Amino acid sequence: MRELKILAVVVALTLITYWGVEPFAHSQMHPHVAAADFTFSDVKKDVEDVTALQGDATNGEALVTANCTACHSIESKGFPQVMDNASSAAAYGVTPPDLGSAGKLYDATYLAAFIKNPAVASKVAHKFVDGRAHPMPSYDWMQPQEIADMVAYLKSIAPKEMTNKEVFTDACQRCHAIKYADMKGGSMAAFTPNADIKHYMGKLPPDLSQYIKSRGHEYLETFVNDPQKHLEGTAMPRVGLNEESQAQAISYLEEIGESKKAEREELGPKFLIYMVIFAIFGFLWKASKWRDVH
Repeated sequence: MRELKILAVVVALTLITYWGVEPFAHSQMHPHVAAADFTFSDVKKDVEDVTALQGDATNGEALVTANCTACHSIESKGFPQVMDNASSAAAYGVTPPDLGSAGKLYDATYLAAFIKNPAVASKVAHKFVDGRAHPMPSYDWMQPQEIADMVAYLKSIAPKEMTNKEVFTDACQRCHAIKYADMKGGSMAAFTPNADIKHYMGKLPPDLSQYIKSRGHEYLETFVNDPQKHLEGTAMPRVGLNEESQAQAISYLEEIGESKKAEREELGPKFLIYMVIFAIFGFLWKASKWRDVH
């Protein structure tokens, strides 16, 4: 019975320590923030005159061609990169994205707000003060119908389906590398060279190979949706991914950084059962062999 009493004391002390310390530590390391907002409610009012309109994709094509393809590629529609990644990064600070998948990846409200004022929509206006200008100009001089037409066009040319890797590539890889995804070929290196992105962001964005482990799913979901919730004043922009695309990007991080997750979760209960059985046999063996000692 003494062993059972000792076990009970150890369990009680462990639980007290866990419930008394762990929640506090967790609250300091990962403070609670509001859930991800995939409606982008903070910019809804700014573009309600746009979202109330029916966009014309045909007119939008002419507008996008005239206003966007000088910097952005649309490979699927025959508009290649104007410059290679390194040259683009040197010119703009960061490599501009291809717009072919924008209508699939990004929320329509966010897209309209970003076209209208990219610094405000992406929540990095604090970076562009004292004469510093966002590399993408604001198109708030456009008529609401024109912005609605551009959004309609981007949605009309977007692919219907994308793999998790394709979503990550188009949404994240301009700034972030994920080297564990391709150790040999290096195809998952960031598009923007380190020196340029460090100068543009203020620091080198982290490689995301192990972020699913070091940060966790819940943290990434709220952080990608709105980095300012966790790091006020951060240079990382709000990306504007819709809920489906964000889930795919995080799933890709799990595929790379947590490839053994299913196997580990399956093994966990089996290991615990083994430990319980082992403990029972250990106790019975001790009771039979050491009874006379007591």
